[in-house]
Amino acid sequence: MDKTSPIADFMTPMPHTVGSEQTITFAQKLMDKHGIRHLPVLHGGELYGVVSDRDLGMIAGLNEVDPDQTTVEEAMTQDAYTVSKDTALFDVVREMLEHKYGSAIVVEGTRIIGIFTTHDAIKLLVDVFPP
Repeated sequence: MDKTSPIADFMTPMPHTVGSEQTITFAQKLMDKHGIRHLPVLHGGELYGVVSDRDLGMIAGLNEVDPDQTTVEEAMTQDAYTVSKDTALFDVVREMLEHKYGSAIVVEGTRIIGIFTTHDAIKLLVDVFPP
């Protein structure tokens, strides 16, 4: 592994996704079931945004919000950070750090092929510097 290693070597392939019209409750249950913190959001089968467990929790915690009736679209970030599978790992991590992104969605054209999260970055660090 070096600075030019492609993100495809470190991403989580075929991530779980959620539809923009699904409820916050549905998305939270999906995250809990699979032990994940980020979901690419689809609308009409195309990437529409990304939602994190933190986004969902903040919206669900508002007094006037019913998480069983409120859609993921209302909690998501529309401008998801996307990269191609050949983008260098170092470039992705640097961009995530600079902009405080929690994830990078790896795409091939318009198709989502993976996700790289801060959790993946920390795991990689532990693997590189074992005890």
